[in-house]
Amino acid sequence: MSAALSSNRGAVPSIIGHRGACGHAPENTLSSICKAHDLGATWIEFDVKITADGEAILFHDNTLERTTDGVGNVADFSLADIRELDAGSWYSETFAGEPVPTLVDAIRLLSDLSLGANVEIKPVEGLEIETAEVVCRVITDHWPQDKTLPLMSSFKDACLTVARDQLPECDRALLVLEVPDDWRARAVKSDCSAVHVWFEPLTQDQVLIIMEAGYPVRSFTVNEPDTAKRLLDWGVESIITNFPERF
Repeated sequence: MSAALSSNRGAVPSIIGHRGACGHAPENTLSSICKAHDLGATWIEFDVKITADGEAILFHDNTLERTTDGVGNVADFSLADIRELDAGSWYSETFAGEPVPTLVDAIRLLSDLSLGANVEIKPVEGLEIETAEVVCRVITDHWPQDKTLPLMSSFKDACLTVARDQLPECDRALLVLEVPDDWRARAVKSDCSAVHVWFEPLTQDQVLIIMEAGYPVRSFTVNEPDTAKRLLDWGVESIITNFPERF
C-alpha cells in the first residue's frame, strides 16, 4: 500500500447511508449503494463477511434466508454458490436477480461514485481474525490510491486489532449496542479514533463523557429527523440512517 493513500481522519460527514440506502433498496447491494448516492449521501456503511473459500462479500446475517433465496450458513457456501443467489426479490420484485456483491465490486463502485465508506467487519463467530485479514488484504490490494481510505468498524475487538496491525492507515471505530464500562480501554487497545453506538440506549451524558475523552460519537440506525436533531445537538458527529434524504 502506498504511503500516498489519503487518511479518512476528519472526513466523516454528519450523514452516512446504512447498508447503502436500505430504506429504498435491498441492503448491502450495489443498487443500495447507488441509491444512497442518488439521494445525496457522500458516505455509506456496509457489512463484510467471508465465504467458505475466503472471499469478502457484502452481507449482514450469518445465514442466507432473510436477504436471499438461499438457505443455510453464509460461511458454508463458496463465492460461486453465493453469486447464484437472488439478493433482491425479498425486498421488491424491482430488484429481482440482484446479486450479492464482493468487497471488490463495492470498492469499484465507490470509486466510480466518489463515495466514502464505513466498512463494518461482520464475522461469523469463530472467524473474526480470518475475516478481518481478508478485508484488510482486499482494501490493501484494491482501494484506489487517490481515494480517501475507508473507516473500519466492528463489534469484535479481535477484528479491530487485526485492522490496527495490518492496515494502520485506516481509522477504526469501536462499535457497540450500549456504551460498556470498559469502552475506553477497548478503544485504546485497538487504537480506535471513534465510538459508534446504537441510538436507542444512548444518553447525553454518555456522549459528553466519550467526547471529553477525545472520541467522536457516531450513532446508528437513526431514521427520524427529530431523533437525529437531538443527537446532533448533543454533539454526536454523525448519524447512520436507512433514509439519507430525510436529513
